Order: sequence, then structure tokens, then C-alpha cells
Amino acid sequence: MTQTSISPIRTPAAARPSAPEAKATPPVRLRRPTGDDGATIWTLARDSGKLDLNSPYAYMMMGHFFPETCVLAEMDNEPVGSVIGFAPPARPNALFVWQVAVSEQARGQGLASRMIEHLLWTAPLKGQARWLEASVTPSNEPSERLFRAIARRHGAPCEVAPLFEEDAFPSPEEADATFEAERLFRIGPLRQAQAA
Repeated sequence: MTQTSISPIRTPAAARPSAPEAKATPPVRLRRPTGDDGATIWTLARDSGKLDLNSPYAYMMMGHFFPETCVLAEMDNEPVGSVIGFAPPARPNALFVWQVAVSEQARGQGLASRMIEHLLWTAPLKGQARWLEASVTPSNEPSERLFRAIARRHGAPCEVAPLFEEDAFPSPEEADATFEAERLFRIGPLRQAQAA
């Protein structure tokens, strides 16, 4: 058997086209929020321009009382995303996602999905979550795509049912705002998986 030697063609450095400089994306750190992060999470929700903005106190309460089912994402120590949720007392093997916020600079990188997966497989659910639930308004197409994509990734059905109809909310005159119906997305049963 003879071995053939192949010499690579070498181009002088000056003649070689330079590759465009890839902009390195800093790593994202996921951590549990505290009550002190409430203002940060409120700001992320406000700046999203898409979420119902709750009182800062509500976000402080979530970080203080439900840190294990909430997550704050940071890039270069700057907040870039959050998920607030809880395990419904009547369904402890479920994660209910209340709000997902991703800053403009971190969009398009799969961060929302990564944060939700992180919560499913860490404490207190510890990979035992069998259901993922969320309420989504009919006009919130990005959230609908997010939850349907998670269902496909897990090979799980995604059932959609009415949760709160428009007339359940305060009237526009009382609230000085209009509200859409909320539909319950229920995904499961989920496969067991590793933390994201």
C-alpha cells in the first residue's frame, strides 16, 4: 500500500480574504432572583413593550416568595431576561409560567426557551415536572410560538383552552385599559430531561 502525500495549496497571507470578525456573544448566567430584583424584573417587563405591567411590588413578591420557580438571566452582569412562575398548589408537578421577558439585545438567541427549560429541571421541580402551563392572549403570537416549540421539542401535546374571558376583567372605563381574553396552554406530559 502506498501513501500519497497531498500538499495543501498555500495562498500568501496578503491575498487571502479576511473572514468577517464574528462578534462574540458573552455567556448568559441564569440565577434565582430575590425580592431585591423586583425592580429589575419590572423594568424588563416594561421595556419588552408587550407584557401587562404589574406593580413593582408584585415582582418583588415573586422574587421573595417564589425564587425557585423564577429565573433572572444576566449577560456581563446586566439583566437580559426573566421568567416568573410558580408551581400551582393543586398541581405540584406543574410549572405555571406567568411572564417571560427578554431584552432587545438578547432576542433571537433562544433565551426564553432556555430559561423555561432551566426552571423545569431545577428545584423545586427537580426534573419531576410533568406539565408546563401558561396563559397567552390571542394576539401574543411570539408566546404562542414559544410554547408550541417547547411542546414539539418534548414530543408532548399542547392543549389550549379558555382561562379568563374578556368580560372577567375590569371594564375599560374602570381600569383605563382594555384586556384580552387569556387562554391556558397546557403542555404535557413532559419527558424527563437535563437542566439547560
